[in-house]
Amino acid sequence: MLAELRIVNFALIEQLSLQFQSGFTVLTGETGAGKSLLIDAIALLVGGRASTDQIRSGEDEAQLEAAFHLPDTHPLLQRLRLHEIVGRNESELILRRVLSRSGRHRVYVNGSLCPLRVLEELGGTLVDIHGQHEQQSLLATAKQLDALDGFGRLYELRGRYEQAYQGWKELLRQLDALESDAVDRARREDMLRFQVREIEQAGLLPDEEERLRSEQQRLVHAYRLRELAHEAHVELQADEQAVLTRLGRIGRILAELAQTDPSMGDCEQAAAESAISLKELAGRLRDYAQQLEADPDRQAVVEDRLDLIQRLKKKYGGSVEAVVASGRRVQEELQLLENHQERTAELTAQLDEEARRLRTLAAQLSKKRIDAAKRMTSLVGTELAALKMEQAIFQVVVSVDDSAEGFGPAGHDRVEFLLSSNPGEPPRPLARVASGGELSRIMLALKTVLAEMDQVPVLVFDEIDTGVGGAVAAAMGTRLRKLGAFHQVFCITHLPQVASQAEHHLLVEKGLDSQRTSTSVRVLKGMGREEEIARMLSGPTITKKVRETAAELIAGAKGKRSE
Repeated sequence: MLAELRIVNFALIEQLSLQFQSGFTVLTGETGAGKSLLIDAIALLVGGRASTDQIRSGEDEAQLEAAFHLPDTHPLLQRLRLHEIVGRNESELILRRVLSRSGRHRVYVNGSLCPLRVLEELGGTLVDIHGQHEQQSLLATAKQLDALDGFGRLYELRGRYEQAYQGWKELLRQLDALESDAVDRARREDMLRFQVREIEQAGLLPDEEERLRSEQQRLVHAYRLRELAHEAHVELQADEQAVLTRLGRIGRILAELAQTDPSMGDCEQAAAESAISLKELAGRLRDYAQQLEADPDRQAVVEDRLDLIQRLKKKYGGSVEAVVASGRRVQEELQLLENHQERTAELTAQLDEEARRLRTLAAQLSKKRIDAAKRMTSLVGTELAALKMEQAIFQVVVSVDDSAEGFGPAGHDRVEFLLSSNPGEPPRPLARVASGGELSRIMLALKTVLAEMDQVPVLVFDEIDTGVGGAVAAAMGTRLRKLGAFHQVFCITHLPQVASQAEHHLLVEKGLDSQRTSTSVRVLKGMGREEEIARMLSGPTITKKVRETAAELIAGAKGKRSE
């Protein structure tokens, strides 16, 4: 559930912090007070499109933050724990989004900076927002198929089918590649053979490039290196003024010193050890200078080898390791092409076997979808009747296409929701016959039917009751209240019949604060709530009779909730 929402400098909202409860919460207020700003803020926190126009005038940034508490059984929580976004024993998810006039908007998930796509991926599993525009998703047959599969609890079977379908498609791709034009295949084989030969003949070793560059440095600077080594050797050991000669004299002095004062004996030992190290150094310098000489032929060989390595790296991936890996891949592809007939027969057999498995799974899906469609048709019809669409005929139709072309990622079925809202008219696709008000009720009926299966914890309804009233409004309020038993439900409404059914009531108001327009939110209870319901019933002039009617509406809703 959405536990808390904090908004700073967002449109008309200067600063707002709200805590929410589970169940059904209604948001009311005068037109233009800013009710939809709260929905916009939630939408942005689950990946909605941001604009600098949403930042409060005179401010550089807007900040939005929401805290969600997820049940331990929610699949999103398991995924978040797996990626260590949420701790093993934690269940709180905190989303934060900062909008900046510079255009560099920022997103944080549990305190860590994240790309926007993370919010987009989380959003669909956290919050489902419905309004007059969002209802258009009901018209897409893909969404209708998803709704039916959710209702029928078919996602596990559909997942197995999707896995088989991907395997079948991959086998088809491989077979098509093998059966491509013979001239293209021969040309490809020639190119692959050349690449294999080129990489194999190079015989690259993992650390070869580094060793060759070191050798190249020595060959290029051979004269100077020998000169430096010889000079250092002379300074150490060449004549009476050399370091080792002078160190020998120092050693004899220290020996005599130690004879007189034994406590200085370690000084003589230190001098002797230094002499040993310096003699080893002198020998190494002598040997190094003797073996160093310019070798133009060897230098040319090294530089040619380095040029070859650079050409191969540029051609096959940027590193010696990538060149070697490319060689392996090329060799494998060449073997596949050379074993064309054998591989074709093998792939054909695999494809036939996978196609049989795919057809079996698709048939199982079709059968279960047809059964689920009958149940869903009946339940949605019952809900529509309760929403005062008694004459409407709603049907979930499953069309099966078992031809080879009919198979798709979700099976070989086409699912479509049909509606006839007028007696005597045949049911037709929703997109062709449903009005905005009818879509609102159909969507609410579907959500009610799917309530127990739908795992999205937060449902937001933005004025979906537009265009309805009276008994229909009361029925919609009852359905929203019942949805609150399975989800946390938020609804913006102007209808007292809907507002009275809510367990929690928020009043959104617009006023002047320091000569600036600002939106604020108040929690309504008791008399305050009765006053707002009365305003919704009659407008600014509220009579005693209207107050009594408001009180009756609220009391009636409480009675229904306790049943």
